[in-house]
Amino acid sequence: MKNLKLFLDDEDRKNRLVSSPFNYTGGKYKLLEQLQKLFKEEEIFLDIFAGGANVGINSKSQKIIFNDVNAKIISLIEYIKNIDTEELLKKIDDIIVEYGLSNTMFYGYKYYSCNSSEGLANYNKEAFLKLRKDYNKKLNEGIEDYILLYVLIVFSFNNQVRFNSKGEFNLPVGKRDFNSKMRNKLILFSKKLKEKEIEFCSKDFREIDINKIPKNTFIYCDPPYLITTAGYNENGMWTDKEEKDLLNFLKELDKKGLKFALSNVLESKNKENKILKDWILENNFYCNYLKKDYSNSNYQRKAKNSISVEVLVTNYNTDEM
Repeated sequence: MKNLKLFLDDEDRKNRLVSSPFNYTGGKYKLLEQLQKLFKEEEIFLDIFAGGANVGINSKSQKIIFNDVNAKIISLIEYIKNIDTEELLKKIDDIIVEYGLSNTMFYGYKYYSCNSSEGLANYNKEAFLKLRKDYNKKLNEGIEDYILLYVLIVFSFNNQVRFNSKGEFNLPVGKRDFNSKMRNKLILFSKKLKEKEIEFCSKDFREIDINKIPKNTFIYCDPPYLITTAGYNENGMWTDKEEKDLLNFLKELDKKGLKFALSNVLESKNKENKILKDWILENNFYCNYLKKDYSNSNYQRKAKNSISVEVLVTNYNTDEM
């Protein structure tokens, strides 16, 4: 099938970093090359706050465990792994046709009286709202339609994922559609999932039994950041209590001889994460500073004193790797 013809040979594809086909807030794709150099290589990679799976899917471990408290996103990733890639693409295309959404990969922007700069929001708005209504109606009837959910994400604002307190998808329509870039991203992601041994679960980190984690496991945590106001923490879902509980959890991992890495920020917008700083010092853990270029994103900050200090905290010395 034409859709599957990517201009990558097998070896190149295996070594290439794959990005998530949905824009999950806090995704670490831009930091992956730095992070991978700092990770311990073990047989099992446990991604406790997997989100869009950017980090875990690129792990070199034999087995990956994706965990996230958001059961919908975990189930969607599992669905993409288990369905044939060609069948997945056909189902997506069928939904696009059924709802009358745009398809610029085949028809371009002029066909819809739109251009790349202004985007497709005006053309797709009515169809998108109908799709969103139908998805949420099914959801309220106890039916989870993963194809509808994925198409919603593709056509939503910035390809993001967001649900309200009732569990309903509530993002507005976005400017883009299932273009060739999005399609190829999904194909690569789907193929990579199928190459790997993966276990899926959806637990609060406090529900994870440390005693049942195998010794040959590397644990990675990318939780909501306490001192930022990103979408995932805009309602204050991550408080001092969650922060302290997670740090205690990591301390217990260390006592068990398990290696971990924690992504976080020490400073952001003139705020300081004192809880984290004190914990690092008290336990003699290692703080690895990361470089992140926000020059092409909404997070660019010109004021020097408002730059985020992003770190990877480890319980092992990365200089000795």
